[in-house]
Amino acid sequence: MAGLLLAGKSAIITGGVTGIGRAIALGFLRQGAAVTVNHLDDDASKRHFQSLKIEAPQDSRLLSVTGDIGKRQTGVQLVEAAIQAHGGLDCLVANAGVSQFRDFLTLDEETFEAHLHTNIRGTFWTTQAAANQMKKQGRGGSIIGVSSISAHLGGAQQVHYTPTKAAVLSMMQSQACALGKYGIRANALLPGTTRTQLAAKDLASKEKLEYLERRTPLGRVADPEDMAGAAIFLASDLSKFVSGAEITVDGGLSISLQ
Repeated sequence: MAGLLLAGKSAIITGGVTGIGRAIALGFLRQGAAVTVNHLDDDASKRHFQSLKIEAPQDSRLLSVTGDIGKRQTGVQLVEAAIQAHGGLDCLVANAGVSQFRDFLTLDEETFEAHLHTNIRGTFWTTQAAANQMKKQGRGGSIIGVSSISAHLGGAQQVHYTPTKAAVLSMMQSQACALGKYGIRANALLPGTTRTQLAAKDLASKEKLEYLERRTPLGRVADPEDMAGAAIFLASDLSKFVSGAEITVDGGLSISLQ
């Protein structure tokens, strides 16, 4: 384990069995961390966790905890499970999120509430539970909120979504202020368009994909694995004086006019 960036650290990743969360979980495991992932209590999510176990390095310390991340008690139970299994908590990645493209003028209440519930409440309650444990331990820690470049950009079919990602960014900035005295760092990761289940329908459009590739200076949309390096940096001691920051991982999309 010597030389690994996260050796000896315990991390929680919400939404950790698919997409960006899964890629971060694998990245953390490969860097020596013990990882606890949260996912829904359904058959598909359980299958994703089993496949994650197969893909993980041999002898990985990997645990799953099911539950509705938008409920405060789920965050508490998640932290308690990580402590019991891995002896403490050094990092939480608030990754779980939903994103559905919808027309603003006809948006239904159920879709709106689902975005608030998972993206905002889920981030708030899990990070609160993690911060309380990190304060109790007295050795600091790292909180990473997965926001989006949508925190800064508008989208005609994302009026219900972009504010939730702006909220995650704002939450990390305010948590950096609230938790710094305990040595706890809080930062935001802002992915661009990424090949995940949430984006699959949008990227199925050849015109949309070609437009994004043309506009992005690096010439492609992101793969989930592209987010892992930035998350590892924020979780590790390499970023021990980085707090309240936002790291954009979008291949230059958000600064390009092309």
